[in-house]
This record gives sequence, structure tokens and C-alpha cells, in this order.
Amino acid sequence: MKLERPVSISIIIPTLNEAEHIRSTLEPLQAMRKRGHEIVLADGGSNDDTVPAAIPMIDKHLQCNTGRAMQMNAGAEQARGDIFWFIHADTLVQPDMDKELLAARITSKSRWGRFDVSLSGNQTSLRIIERMMNWRSRFTGIATGDQGIFICRSLFERIGGFPSQPLMEDIEISIRLKKAAGKPLCLHSKILTSSRRWESRGIARTIFLMWRLRLAYALGANPADLARQYQ
Repeated sequence: MKLERPVSISIIIPTLNEAEHIRSTLEPLQAMRKRGHEIVLADGGSNDDTVPAAIPMIDKHLQCNTGRAMQMNAGAEQARGDIFWFIHADTLVQPDMDKELLAARITSKSRWGRFDVSLSGNQTSLRIIERMMNWRSRFTGIATGDQGIFICRSLFERIGGFPSQPLMEDIEISIRLKKAAGKPLCLHSKILTSSRRWESRGIARTIFLMWRLRLAYALGANPADLARQYQ
């Protein structure tokens, strides 16, 4: 009798000048490599030590055009796993989250999903933001890249991967995934993502900016125009 091959995960990380964070991101993933999963680093042209620091801790390194969506698609093209798990370069996961992901996949019919998110800063307002992010995602079925989106390979290929746009690629792929396969599997375990975006720009200012950009996108604004406003 032929034994069924274990389900494998490809952890795909887009990077651009993330030398400060990349080793911390990769360290908890090493236990997953030992369990047969792979790490694919899709770099968008870093000119710091991101790639040299990462090489000993990954399985594949790709040099890509800059752009998170393009980098994640390039990583998926070279990945061998049955499930693609997209993690940002400033995100920390727990070393056993692969086990939770696979166990949840067995008990759920969902073919895509995400984790809850926690923000790294200590401000009380950040606790409110992360709770709202997780609640909103459950209510709408829309996931953000900060939440560690995972997708079965066959579903990812069927919808054509991430859209080639410079902003809101996570929102758009969530919309397409919902249409193709229903709402995401929302896992309660939290991944820790950097709060530098909120802290550097100002928390209130960043919240209103993101609300404004999301509303404009929902009303049909060009993602390239929104990306310029975001930058």
C-alpha cells in the first residue's frame, strides 16, 4: 500500500532592506524546517545585509523586482509546498504554528485562512487596533498581510495568485479567495508584527490614512495612486 505523503508548507517571505529584523523572523521558523517545511525568501533588491543574514536560515532565495505582490508570486512559483504561508519580514511566529495550521486544515473545510495579529508596541491604543483588526477580519472575511495569510496551492493557482498592484494586494486577494472558496479560517493564535508603521507616522494619523485608502479602494480608486499617497 502506498503511504500518503505528509502535507508540506512553503513559508514565503518578501523582503526589502530588512536586515534589522530578518534573523529574528527566521529563527522560530527553523523548527518548522526540521519538520520538513521550507522557507522561500523573495528579495526585492535589498542593498543592506538582508540576504547574507538570511541565507543560512532559508531553503531558497529569489531575486525579484520590487513589489510585495510580485515577490510573493515569484516565491510561490518556486515553492514546492502544498500550502503557501505568506509572512512579512518584520513578523514573529511561534515555532509550533505549523502544527496548528495543519491541524486546523484537517478539521475545517476552509482552503485558506490567517492568524490573529498582535502589535509589538506597548501603547494601549495598539491593543485596541489589533483587536479591531482581528474582529474586522472575522466579520468581513478579509485578511491583511500582517495576519500571515495561508492558502492551499491549488486554490492559489486557480485564482492566479496575488494581483499585480502596488497596494491593497492582500485586500484584493482576500476578495478573490472569498468568491472562490468562502470566508477564511481565522485562527486565534497570534503572530506578532511590528508596530513601526503606526509609531513612526503617528497612531491616529495612520489609522485615518488607512481608513481613507481602504474606502477609496472600495470605491474604485487606482492602487497606484493610493500607493503614492501611502508613501
